[in-house]
Amino acid sequence: MPSTVELASSFIEGAPPGELADVVADVQALTSDGEDIIPSLLPAFKRYNETQLATVKLPGSSQEVIVSQFNELEDNRYFDPESQTSFEVNHTTQTASAAQSYPLESENADLIKSLLKSFGAHAREHYPNCSYGIYPIENDSAVAIVLVSNRYSPNNFWNGRFRAIYQLPVSSSSSTLTGNIHVDVHYYEDGNVALNTTKPINISIPSVSAESIVSRIATAERDYQEALNRAFVQTSEGVFKGLRRQLPITRQKVEWEKVGGYRLGQDISGGKGR
Repeated sequence: MPSTVELASSFIEGAPPGELADVVADVQALTSDGEDIIPSLLPAFKRYNETQLATVKLPGSSQEVIVSQFNELEDNRYFDPESQTSFEVNHTTQTASAAQSYPLESENADLIKSLLKSFGAHAREHYPNCSYGIYPIENDSAVAIVLVSNRYSPNNFWNGRFRAIYQLPVSSSSSTLTGNIHVDVHYYEDGNVALNTTKPINISIPSVSAESIVSRIATAERDYQEALNRAFVQTSEGVFKGLRRQLPITRQKVEWEKVGGYRLGQDISGGKGR
């Protein structure tokens, strides 16, 4: 049987977009340890932040940067190539501190800088509240291209997150971009409905240049979003429509001006019809 920490960790790692604090509060309320359980959950917080591409504000700045496995250093420190800064992350509170200069050292520095400019323009144009990063990986033989965009509307009982994670070998003039696009939405007004989708990406890149890479990414993301829109329409017109009764059990529309003549109207009016 799973331990309390294992169960609580699964709740943390499964927290919907923008609702981690609510899940933490529930975990504390449901366990006898209360706040004392939090230190035992630090590995779960770290996995959640890196998997969900949590963003933190750099100290003294409004800029939000990504926390991921691709830009991890040591001792809970991460780096951001665009600002050339490293920083320490408190995974429980999702805050950054102890920022330091961290110059980008990579044989592919020119490509990374070009991608930051081109991919950044693409991200800002199409995704509100987004953060992105380009990181050297696999001993500098490849780059990771990472994007996250959050949209929270708790007053309307929904939150959503778009994540895109791509990896591209850069050892030759042509290559193949692989990765996944994730869309997670949680709607919880008088219910609990979640959308969790993952789209694998495998794209041939004829020229390892920033313009070519971003162009192919933009096409793949547009195609997937259009496919999602079509699926939403089909679901609304098909599955959801099938769940709703189009007519009352009499198979006739209710004539509201004559409602007093119906049995329900008679019951409401004390048994007297018109």
